[in-house]
Amino acid sequence: MSSETMSSETMTEPDEVQDGFGAPSIASAVEALLLLTDEPMSVLALAEAIKCPADDVWETVHELARQYTEQGRGFDLREVAGGWRFYTRADCAPLVERWVLDGQQARLTQASLETLAVIAYRQPVSRGRISAIRGVNVDGVIRTLMSRGLIAEGGDHGESGSILYVTTSHFLERLGIASLDDLPPLAEHLPDLADLDEVLDSVATGD
Repeated sequence: MSSETMSSETMTEPDEVQDGFGAPSIASAVEALLLLTDEPMSVLALAEAIKCPADDVWETVHELARQYTEQGRGFDLREVAGGWRFYTRADCAPLVERWVLDGQQARLTQASLETLAVIAYRQPVSRGRISAIRGVNVDGVIRTLMSRGLIAEGGDHGESGSILYVTTSHFLERLGIASLDDLPPLAEHLPDLADLDEVLDSVATGD
């Protein structure tokens, strides 16, 4: 089947395809699934999910890959490890590298700094206790700090099973200190620190 035939038969019949699996076309279905998955998807896996013949999917992914290349898109569709997956185009590598490096060097937000301070002074500490101290959900901030290599998982709480977080050696390097003992005293900034444990004990630690 030629690319022209494939385009007209599999990409421009929204009613027929939509009735079958809920997408405007095989091409749009393939794109949607590949944007969602974290791993390469084989033609057979795509065909099973889309509920259409594998031959049609095979022609579709090859046609999409060809179109992305011809159009000079910032991404391409590659067959790797027995499946298909989106990748940023090699021509865009300098831009992507600069963006990633700039992001790693960007300053932490106030929320991130506050959460990092709680972990540094209360470690090992669970996500629930961090949230209790700050009074807000810290899931996103925890992910940011872990991606920066500033904190890591340090085991779990025996009773609740909650993951405990600790600072890393990279954290010490960034602060220019040899150990946690070199952290500045916190009492002068939090005069009620002695009562903190009593307050936290009344709050469910959770995960």
